[in-house]
Amino acid sequence: MVEDKDIILKATNISKQYRLGLVGTGTISHDLNRWWSRIRGKEDPYLKVGESNDRSTKGKSEYVWALQDINFEVKRGEVLGIIGKNGAGKSTLLKILSKVTGPTTGEIKTRGRIASLLEVGTGFHGEMTGRENVFLNGAILGMTKKEIASKIDEIIEFSGCQRYIDTPVKRYSSGMTVRLAFAVAAFLEPEILVIDEVLAVGDAEFQKKAIGKMQDISQGQGRTVIFVSHNMAVIKSLCTRCIVLEHGCINYVGNQDAAVNYYLTSEISKSNIDLEKREDRNGNQNIKFTNVRFYNKNKLEATEIISGEYLKIKFDIKKKKEIDYSKLIVAISVLDRDLNIALSYISDEMGFNFEELENSNYFELEIPNLYLRAGDYSLRLFSSYIDTQQSNFLDVVENVSNLTILQGDIWKSGKLNRAGSSMILPGNFNIS
Repeated sequence: MVEDKDIILKATNISKQYRLGLVGTGTISHDLNRWWSRIRGKEDPYLKVGESNDRSTKGKSEYVWALQDINFEVKRGEVLGIIGKNGAGKSTLLKILSKVTGPTTGEIKTRGRIASLLEVGTGFHGEMTGRENVFLNGAILGMTKKEIASKIDEIIEFSGCQRYIDTPVKRYSSGMTVRLAFAVAAFLEPEILVIDEVLAVGDAEFQKKAIGKMQDISQGQGRTVIFVSHNMAVIKSLCTRCIVLEHGCINYVGNQDAAVNYYLTSEISKSNIDLEKREDRNGNQNIKFTNVRFYNKNKLEATEIISGEYLKIKFDIKKKKEIDYSKLIVAISVLDRDLNIALSYISDEMGFNFEELENSNYFELEIPNLYLRAGDYSLRLFSSYIDTQQSNFLDVVENVSNLTILQGDIWKSGKLNRAGSSMILPGNFNIS
């Protein structure tokens, strides 16, 4: 291990390579090449091939680097956040840290036990009861039966699963499973606690409890937490330092505020790219968003709208082939600077049918009163069929078109509403 006693985990030159396609197809020749290179003392020939992990573009190589040359250290008692868009390599890195999978190159050095919460039900046996799974997980972590028994009442109480603790886990909801799994990981006192996005499955009350527990683990007990989340507010409040990943590489390392600002700025900057040329999108693009324009109450094109006033958004589209417009759903979400949804408009909920779109290349969304506080916003565009399985996605694009909301006198009180990324809804104070 490293000489610095404060460093509890060190990752050196970590890379992870995957082969695309069906597992076990055409790999015998590759395995033979690797074997022949190894016995001759040569480097693995396939370490020289492969492309970066950019899922939005079609590559030429059958190998992809999910992670490349990752180096970092984590100190005892630190809460390290790992942020990045989907496919950046966050979960792969956590699996390597948790020793679920091994790196292709590099090494991880740690002091003490690692407890991981990577997916709903990780390490749980569905046929065993919740209580039995607590003892099973504790044994995996290296705890004795006596140590686990001394903690089990606290674990069950924290999880909120008292009534179901002697019921097989296969009958638990995903939220109950996460509650119990987190309680086990947190209360059995590992030196390093590794948590993926799974806490998002829990309800708001449990998320608050879990965040409080993680703060207690790091600040009060001096243990280390490595945490992945897309919730920037949680990252800011919980973490002391962050790593920003993109395409399997570390783009930035710094304190939580600076790292979140770096990540959000890089994401929001994409909204300035020509929408039609954007490749970081999902769906088959049988319908494709190609342009977005904003119009104010004077019917003039604008990128700044006064809070509380009229806004019209015009969406230009391209069609590749025949579309079943009667089943088409469009969802337009307005995102704040932390990429949280501030407003959303979903066509089927509003009773709107797109059948007339067959004869048009654009549609519009009118908002009579834009009840948002002043700030910078962007759009998330989503189109699909009524059956919203991922295979039916038409076009999904994040961080589209910057929109600035200016302060306005929504209440006609002579005072401008305060700035801040949140909604303002009509209401009245009364004293009766």
